Amino acid sequence: MAEPVRTRRRRGTAGSRVLMADVARLAGVSGQTVSRVLNDHPSVREETRERVRAAMRELGYRPTASARTLASGRSRMLGVISFDATRFGPAATLAGINEAAQSAGYLVSTIALTATDQASVAGALDRLLGEGADGVIAIAPQRSVGQTLVESGHDIPLVTLDKSFGERVPVVAGDSASGARQATEHLLGLGHRTVWHIAGPAGWIAAEARLDGWRAALKDAGAVAPEPLFGDWSADSGYELGRRVAERPEVTAVFVSNDQMAVGVLRALHEAGRRVPEDVSVVGYDDIPEAAHLLPPLTTVRTDFAEVGRRCLALMLDQLHQAPEPGVRVDIPTELVVRRSTGPAPA
Repeated sequence: MAEPVRTRRRRGTAGSRVLMADVARLAGVSGQTVSRVLNDHPSVREETRERVRAAMRELGYRPTASARTLASGRSRMLGVISFDATRFGPAATLAGINEAAQSAGYLVSTIALTATDQASVAGALDRLLGEGADGVIAIAPQRSVGQTLVESGHDIPLVTLDKSFGERVPVVAGDSASGARQATEHLLGLGHRTVWHIAGPAGWIAAEARLDGWRAALKDAGAVAPEPLFGDWSADSGYELGRRVAERPEVTAVFVSNDQMAVGVLRALHEAGRRVPEDVSVVGYDDIPEAAHLLPPLTTVRTDFAEVGRRCLALMLDQLHQAPEPGVRVDIPTELVVRRSTGPAPA
């Protein structure tokens, strides 16, 4: 075995980058052994491992992503395709993915789409694969996005949110239907004869699930389901639809498909002189950080989006490091958070 070099080596400078071969030479091992140390391969003896690490420290060696990729066959980089990333749910989910990926030693490359047409989605996937992504997590709130990814023909690990788009594609979902049912049953339990619904846009998976949960709760209670009103997730659309609701004196309870739209509804009711909750009770969805500080504080349905992100990352690592069960679905439970925007039905 080669004796370790005891003379102090000069660290690399901007003009002379330290290479893996330099580390191997100083440690008296092969380049393959250095690669195995970089990737924590179990076949390397602890004495040899420490000698290689000491050589790295002495030379100031910093392994590049390409060095790790050559050694392991993986880039340790994951791609995320997101849409409407400024909304609370997608943004909080992405934060959870990033936190979990960092803990697992992975980098995340994110593409935030502004359009969900087939060309945009396929182009984002091609770009991430061109960067060497080991797998892709799709925060794909619309059916068209997930379907395009699955039909792309790329044989890569894939995880989707809210709905699976193939028998082998794992999915993580907040239980939107259950959350909507909880919100509706809460309002019915306060004595309201029915509950109006301001829904998210058609074609959005979570919006459709919340619509289904609302309808099911009303049907089970024998209550008439009013025609839903469809917004676009924004406070502006909630305000415009809230003005229409405020004009109808028979409306005493409203379930809104997200908190941003609920903010607009609260303003519209206030301007129309409809008191919340004395005249109209309002429930939102998502539990945005501002929900507790509105006037009145908003009753809403909470999803742990950070946990959604962590579970997405866990399912991806299962695919990369072992043979996962195909078609796994993970449902993240929801919680009704009761605040002061809901109260008994007016007499």
